[in-house]
Amino acid sequence: MRTRLLDLDLFRALLFAFGAFVFSGASAQEPYPAKPLRIIVPFAPGGSTDIFARLVAERLAASFAQPVVVENRAGASGNIGADAAAKSAPDGYTLLMATTGVMAINNALFKNMAYDAAKDFEPVIFIASITNVLAVPNDLPAKNVAELVALAKKYPGNLTFASSGAGSSTHLSAELFKSMAGIDVMHIPFKGSGQALIDVVAGRVSMIFDNMPSALPHIKGGKLRALGVTGLKRSPALPEVPTISEAGAVGELRGYDSLSWSGFVVPAGTPRDIVQRLNRETAVILLAPELRQKLAEQGADAIGGPPETFVEHLRREREKWGRLVRERNIVVN
Repeated sequence: MRTRLLDLDLFRALLFAFGAFVFSGASAQEPYPAKPLRIIVPFAPGGSTDIFARLVAERLAASFAQPVVVENRAGASGNIGADAAAKSAPDGYTLLMATTGVMAINNALFKNMAYDAAKDFEPVIFIASITNVLAVPNDLPAKNVAELVALAKKYPGNLTFASSGAGSSTHLSAELFKSMAGIDVMHIPFKGSGQALIDVVAGRVSMIFDNMPSALPHIKGGKLRALGVTGLKRSPALPEVPTISEAGAVGELRGYDSLSWSGFVVPAGTPRDIVQRLNRETAVILLAPELRQKLAEQGADAIGGPPETFVEHLRREREKWGRLVRERNIVVN
């Protein structure tokens, strides 16, 4: 009788363990997404990265039937937000709106980084490519890129350029320009494009290589003169403005190409099926004509494609900007 009781107790224990296993397995297989998602934007609200994240988040929420919250975590050239995303659970519920700086520049530029962009993230999708625009105050005596380069060579070290922060794409765009044109122009970093543009408009700074979305209102409003866009093709937002590469007699600038960009990444270790699901849903969103039009109005091109497209883009960008940082010995204090 005692043996039978022991057997019965053992049977009940095994049955309980099996039930717990089945329950946990069912929970693990809960359809994704089963709760709200968040997109960390590593910059303040209102910039191009934030604008694009919110455009996609609204449509992603409709696709997933779950809230998608945009969380701004600004500071340290994007490093604070990027680090927060890198340390999040790799479960597909936290995405980073990654940019040129946080994924391709900062690891080469800053010492003692808290995250490794190449190792701590899994690329999901290349969202948008954004041209920068070279703009100058109206009273600067340079009507085109060739005249600007000539002015800088005539007065080496006297001209200045503003950026939205050390290590930003607006900073590195100017450094690439200086390197190719062989000129000496002093860097004046600001905490964001807003203050930088105020000083350029006022003529306190000679030029800026700013993201198209923030510079465009000042150019359209006649407060700044656009001399060139930084991509290899003209922007539909400013079709009359040449690319820097095609600008006149400045042969050393042929092939100049410096674009800002953004895309989704998730913490390394996120399951592949979730990465693929996020990619598919976002890719469909980026094909919508109305979204593509909204991005075009901001001077941006919707990209999309599989994760591998973004992986290859990141590889090329890290090589390009890392090489420039080393060759120019760019130091961030």
